[in-house]
Amino acid sequence: MSAIGIVIVTYNSEAEIGASLDAALATGAEVVVVDNASSDGTVAEVARRGVRLMANPTNRGFAAAANQGCAILSSPYILLLNPDAVIESGLEPLREACDLPGAAAAGGRLSDRDGNPQEGFMVRRLPTPASLILEVLLLNRIWPGNPVNRRYRGLDLDIGRRTEVEQPAGAFLMVRREVWRELGGLDERYFPVWFEDVDFCRRLVDRGYRVYYVPEAVAKHTGGHSVDHLPLEKRRVYWYRSLLRYSARHFGPVAFRAVCLAVVGGSLPRCIADLVFVRSLKPMAVWGEVVRLASRCLLFGWRDGTAFSGPESQG
Repeated sequence: MSAIGIVIVTYNSEAEIGASLDAALATGAEVVVVDNASSDGTVAEVARRGVRLMANPTNRGFAAAANQGCAILSSPYILLLNPDAVIESGLEPLREACDLPGAAAAGGRLSDRDGNPQEGFMVRRLPTPASLILEVLLLNRIWPGNPVNRRYRGLDLDIGRRTEVEQPAGAFLMVRREVWRELGGLDERYFPVWFEDVDFCRRLVDRGYRVYYVPEAVAKHTGGHSVDHLPLEKRRVYWYRSLLRYSARHFGPVAFRAVCLAVVGGSLPRCIADLVFVRSLKPMAVWGEVVRLASRCLLFGWRDGTAFSGPESQG
């Protein structure tokens, strides 16, 4: 039995999964693919390589699929790997970092097609109310070098050496199995995608675990292919819904409502930009839904079956 198990969640990943699987298998790790009801040739590509496959009849979302894959592995270390990430190194540096005193997880270096590090994405600090407010108000786009954004995106970190961090990207993240089980895996309520890995890292840090960035572990990463298969209007709503869920769970009531207010205020310029770009009135309905969601949260708190007025229960 390999000490490392790799879980890859796919959704219409036919064009990417072959190279990712070939590289993953070359590491000698046990590989499991969980497919979320792909309608293309993803399943055939996986079957062609004889990899263990769980094919969901419906799209269960990234978090639920990742939990499925981790549940059937018995390896002491689990690597979450995106289907558009191709491992270009050994995995021992990640495992060694996970074995450091107090460590629970480690992420590696992600590079683009040209080999450039994906700074600002591959490792970040956990979001604060200020960083999310600046993000939804487009201020990070207008002034990307502002101190809050630089800190949030980890642009001040030395990416040439191993260092303790808060949030490596879930696209290439190794976790000790015992810690994964202790935390209950990813929160499946972040459906279908976004912020589930951020939430997981937040919970790791809150429990006093250490998380590392390891530059010796490298994967080439194109990024975003699965979400591109989602309709643009759904992507908008899903992203904001996950952002608000995260904010409700981890920020106090005043900070949470400040984020809600910023979402409402930032939706107008984003809606105007979309109207100009797509040249139709369709974005109005999308951004109207985002505003309604944020407004309900602003007035009543997050509602997920039951209302609450503070940080969301961790249960």
